[in-house]
Amino acid sequence: MLPLYKPDDYKRVLETALLVAAEPLPLSELKKLFDQEFDDDTWRTLLDDLRRDWANRGAELVQLASGWRFQTRPEYQSYLDRLKNDKPPKYSRAVMETLAIIAYRQPVTRGDIEDIRGVAVSPNILKTLEGRGWIDAVGHRDAPGRPALYATTRRFLDDLGLRSLTELPPLTEIERVMDLGQSAIPEAPTVQARAEESGTEHAGDAGSGQPSAPQPDHGSTDSVADGQLDLAEPQSEGPAAAPEPQG
Repeated sequence: MLPLYKPDDYKRVLETALLVAAEPLPLSELKKLFDQEFDDDTWRTLLDDLRRDWANRGAELVQLASGWRFQTRPEYQSYLDRLKNDKPPKYSRAVMETLAIIAYRQPVTRGDIEDIRGVAVSPNILKTLEGRGWIDAVGHRDAPGRPALYATTRRFLDDLGLRSLTELPPLTEIERVMDLGQSAIPEAPTVQARAEESGTEHAGDAGSGQPSAPQPDHGSTDSVADGQLDLAEPQSEGPAAAPEPQG
């Protein structure tokens, strides 16, 4: 085994492990690399130094919700996209609106989503988001039928380049990011803007009732960026109006 004597030696091991890792590595996993035990300040120094070492390269070291990883800098991603043979999957407006509602109003039930969107939510929409690893059922509401409560996952934050829900950008920004990089979100730049409104992790309690006579949602292929998603409290009189297209 290669002997380690100075900080650069330890950084080189860290660098190698992070470069070959298929998923972000949390600090608990990185600590398994060495026999020595370091305090958190030492680990922070090593990782910050390694991040600075890569400051002028095409990839960068970032900290995400589930750990640390190297990822492509956004200014180089367009060149790498030319090497991809498969076209990214296109998500319908219904899928992206549902994801936005869950992200900003979590935890929510399927009924909550239908109240906000004003249309019935197809089970396939939730299955699509669960299959992508962006949402998961985190419990059940204490109400008749005990409907499942949905929330976003660490994978969702990782794919947006975020460390926590407090870093969620304003809704208009997340719509733009989702629209521009749907399947390539893992390589998207870290969103620096923070939410303008407080309480993004559990912003209010949505109603649990179903809208009266919701219309089936067949899933438009329009992007969310075409309209403004209304996350106001659901109305009880009937289905909400469809978002108005922007200019």
